[in-house]
Amino acid sequence: MPQRRAITGRSQEPRARFAEELRLLRQGRGVSLRGMAEAVGWDASQFGKMENGHTLGGPEIVEALDQYHGTGGMLLTLWELAVADPTQFREQYRRYMILEAEAISLWHYAVSAPPGLLQTAGYAREALAGGWLKGPELEQQVEARLGRRQLLEGEAPPPFRAILSETVLRTWLRDMGAWREQLAHLVEMAGRPSITLQVLPFRAGRHGLTNTTVMFLRLPSGRVVAYTENDLRGELVEENASVELLQRRYDAMRDLALSPAESREFILRTLEEAPCEPSN
Repeated sequence: MPQRRAITGRSQEPRARFAEELRLLRQGRGVSLRGMAEAVGWDASQFGKMENGHTLGGPEIVEALDQYHGTGGMLLTLWELAVADPTQFREQYRRYMILEAEAISLWHYAVSAPPGLLQTAGYAREALAGGWLKGPELEQQVEARLGRRQLLEGEAPPPFRAILSETVLRTWLRDMGAWREQLAHLVEMAGRPSITLQVLPFRAGRHGLTNTTVMFLRLPSGRVVAYTENDLRGELVEENASVELLQRRYDAMRDLALSPAESREFILRTLEEAPCEPSN
């Protein structure tokens, strides 16, 4: 097959293409970053970071730019493609991210950290920094993780069930403000009709997934795959017998968890008990 020719000569990589279009649109109007910021009402440095590919920004700022340039939704479409682009993730996670984006339902068990789909910016930044990421790479991976939340925030999000070990709720961040924000976010997410959160209390004792974080993805074909993870590596499990074994362990563990209503109250109490940041 002949190699596809880029007719426009512009980048074919979603993140780079989004940044390039932003830059060309502004330059085509002959306006500076500061001038555009004054017209649109956002900070000029944020626009500079977006044009340099250091950040994608959020949907609100992209919608504002779309209206400013009169592009009829084109910028928002490019932004959505960039957010969903699996190449923004480290290579070992890319196949999983493709499958996650296609999933029609998801079940998760969290050993020690909230699911990535439910993490706030503050939590994601501290967690990723703990893995020795820093600088631009850290910021890009934080943004990539937050971008995954779009899966649960669309018009028809797939059903998502997460069982949280009590350890998740007892392991604070160093930044107590960020930790309280994360707990509040879990409380909010637990109230959404497409999301079911359950807490597995310490008193449940050991079970078949005590040391294993796992995500099950039901794909449009009806096939279920699993992804298991620890601090060193993750593994995509596709062999039917292995997936079925993990599912049986998950179902047995779910029987030990608090109900969704009890779990939401448990998380809310944990938030209320969490210390506030000391005043200066």
